[in-house]
Amino acid sequence: MNAIIVSDLHIGSRYFSYEGFECFLRNISEDHELILNGDIIDNPYAKLTPSHQQTLNVIKQVSYRQRVVWVQGNHDNGYIPKEFGKVHFKRLHNIEHKLLIAHGHDFDDITPRNQAFIKAFKLMHDLRVKLGARPVHVANYAKRWEILYKVFRKNVMMNAVNCAIENGYNAVTCGHTHYPEDTVFNGIRYVNTGAWTEFPAFYLLVTAQEMTLKKMGDSFGS
Repeated sequence: MNAIIVSDLHIGSRYFSYEGFECFLRNISEDHELILNGDIIDNPYAKLTPSHQQTLNVIKQVSYRQRVVWVQGNHDNGYIPKEFGKVHFKRLHNIEHKLLIAHGHDFDDITPRNQAFIKAFKLMHDLRVKLGARPVHVANYAKRWEILYKVFRKNVMMNAVNCAIENGYNAVTCGHTHYPEDTVFNGIRYVNTGAWTEFPAFYLLVTAQEMTLKKMGDSFGS
């Protein structure tokens, strides 16, 4: 089975690359399953701009021509719009019991224990932007603290890999960390597809022969 996996679009966020993603969607071959691996919506309760609503409409249209699976993340948890095409909403997904697909927030032990710090950090970032700093997604800004961010990434990866081992998977892919990477840990391949709130954006191409982490703009077949 062929599949294309993306994560962390954050539709509704000012940083979402909606034009690039719509172009990406329109070039996906119909014999590929499209898997949206969490945090597709930034805020389920916020009204979308017309351009971002159009992105949702395109996803809906795609679901009529090929299978679309929406794995829910921490931002869009519980978000299931009415009459949303043939999109399948799931908590977890897998491909032929070989690749486990999970957004990654369930593997994150750090964020739930540090809510006060994270809230203060976000407020500080918002203030910086208001004072004239270059506007970037808060996750992109957090990467400046490399040691702390590495601890966060490794925590998600280790727990994801342990889950894959416990359930008999050879590989696992997540989003959540906004950090694209492809590595092997404890004999399990771990792939993170990054986010569409910064450049370059990435996607995971899965075929019967291989899995390849690719940049937006790369050919699906190369």
